[in-house]
Amino acid sequence: MKRWMMAGLLLAAAHGAAWADAYPARPVKLLVGYAPGGPVDTAARIYADYLGRVLKQPVVVDNRAGASGAIAADLIAKSTPDGYTLYFVASPTMTMTPLIQKSVNFNPTKDFSYIGLITDYTNVLLINKEFPAKDVGELVDYARKHPEGVSFGSAGVGASNHLSAELLAEMGGVKMLHVPYKGNSPAMADVIGGKVTFMFDITGTAIGYIQGGKVRALAVTSKARNAALPNVPTMIESGLKNYDVTGWYALVGPPRLPAEVVDKLVKAQKAIGDDPAFQQRMTQGGYDLNITGPKPLSDRIQKELALWGGVVKTAKIQVE
Repeated sequence: MKRWMMAGLLLAAAHGAAWADAYPARPVKLLVGYAPGGPVDTAARIYADYLGRVLKQPVVVDNRAGASGAIAADLIAKSTPDGYTLYFVASPTMTMTPLIQKSVNFNPTKDFSYIGLITDYTNVLLINKEFPAKDVGELVDYARKHPEGVSFGSAGVGASNHLSAELLAEMGGVKMLHVPYKGNSPAMADVIGGKVTFMFDITGTAIGYIQGGKVRALAVTSKARNAALPNVPTMIESGLKNYDVTGWYALVGPPRLPAEVVDKLVKAQKAIGDDPAFQQRMTQGGYDLNITGPKPLSDRIQKELALWGGVVKTAKIQVE
């Protein structure tokens, strides 16, 4: 009996090793929680191209937009853990949306297999070019002297640029009026037109507005200056010493993804990150490459859930 059991275990182990070696044996689906054409989708398509080259299988982007990425997150949390359905996730979905939306059905710390971070992105504070404040300190002072005189636009309640502005108001000890929009584009139009004072936007999409003289850039949200905007100071340099906020994109899979598959995907990510062509495409888009394994991603999620949990509580933000 023991001999038969041992033979069975060896056969199962051999079968599992062969399955892992064969992965992937067919195309891989890469979920994106936002609509085609936006910054997340654009970065995901670049990444999918390079991942497909490394895995030697097509990687097909599948847009499942809605609820700030929560629809796609819920789908991946319930997917078969075989490595053929993965999620190119943006940080707000994992660290903001679960704190704000009552309808969220997933737990960002339990319902996913973490593969690793891919890239960081910086937001930049953009202000109407006619507004008198020339730096962040002057903007905060103006808000202090003119209650309800400063407003900010966002892509919607609970969006990353909404919480970035709430964090600014909290650290500055001032009140600012939030004006939510259905996306960044209409918010940007009203910053340009002077209907709202300022907004935060991702560096990659903000550069064109800055270079075109449509808005002024006051500061970037990262600890270090952004290579694409070397003359724009950080929020820390502007007087908010603890303001260090960067968004990120990462790769995650369904819960209980086999360790062999996770390992193969982690190695694939490293190969992608070492590719000079991929590095150049990300840098040109205003991104900072940050390829990691599972633990740094896990630590980052835990840290940011704590940060944004405090902001959400102070600002009393919650939606159905």
